[in-house]
Amino acid sequence: MGTPRYSIIVPLYNEQDVLPELGRRLRAAVRRLHGPAEIIFVNDGSSDGTLAILKALQFEDKLIRVVSLSRNFGHQAAVSAGLHFAEGDAVAVLDGDLQDPPELLPALLEKLDEGWDVVYGIRRQRRGAILKRLSYFVFYRMLHRLASIDIPVDAGDFCAMSRRIVEHLNRLPETDRFLRGLRAWVGFRQTGIPYERDRRQAGVPKYTIAKLVQLSLDGLLSFSYAPLRWLTGIGFVLCAVSFVGILVVLYRYLFTPYVPGYTSLAVLVLFFGGVQLLTGGLIGEYVGRTAQQVKGRPLYVVDELIGFEQALALRPSRR
Repeated sequence: MGTPRYSIIVPLYNEQDVLPELGRRLRAAVRRLHGPAEIIFVNDGSSDGTLAILKALQFEDKLIRVVSLSRNFGHQAAVSAGLHFAEGDAVAVLDGDLQDPPELLPALLEKLDEGWDVVYGIRRQRRGAILKRLSYFVFYRMLHRLASIDIPVDAGDFCAMSRRIVEHLNRLPETDRFLRGLRAWVGFRQTGIPYERDRRQAGVPKYTIAKLVQLSLDGLLSFSYAPLRWLTGIGFVLCAVSFVGILVVLYRYLFTPYVPGYTSLAVLVLFFGGVQLLTGGLIGEYVGRTAQQVKGRPLYVVDELIGFEQALALRPSRR
């Protein structure tokens, strides 16, 4: 096979239960495309039978390629690995739990032929636990409001991108990656297609609450300095309130029978101590991310490439 026209990237972490159905539906969707395609599965350090199933799928279908990472580097790093190895002129990304329907891929990719550079899926309806749905609802709207760029509401990583978008993303050096934000930052012509996000087909969700919080922080702190500006505003307000409080205390001390007590002192110390800890923690988040970036470590380490040998020998690499 020569250079594929389409590349489909699917990050996977412990998805052995859903993989057979995912492979079937993906290959059915690829057959509807008008041109050669490759399916790139990125095994993000799975500890179950995911890699063995991927090898079996690749043995059956040479359109499948497998990038196996040396450990679990996280969803965003796995998608970045897939983008690095993708060779298609049009590149699509979808999650491996079948919440993003593979059947929508042809519609996303066909939109690129109309001149769009990015076509992302807009989650019209999300199924799952109420608390989790509410958290996503609040987060996307907060990010949209606070970010310095226009990040679409309810748009995840499910998308199709032109070759030039992928090349720009691959050149970005950021280590704490929030790809849907970076995708918006790159710019060019972008549009969305509404779709209903299904429930997970099998297995358990891999995004725990801690990972969701980390992803939220990556999005907010990578594309917004509003939290720092809020701290500046809070500092001005507290300084003003403190100045008024000082005047009140001095007046009572000088002109009234004032008996000092420990309650007001304890309240002030605890309040301002809490504000200082919050301020220090938030600034530390920004400083820590700067330190991580300065180290210059790679996003991921590849343990094994499967199915790329013949493909790379037959076509010139763009990397």
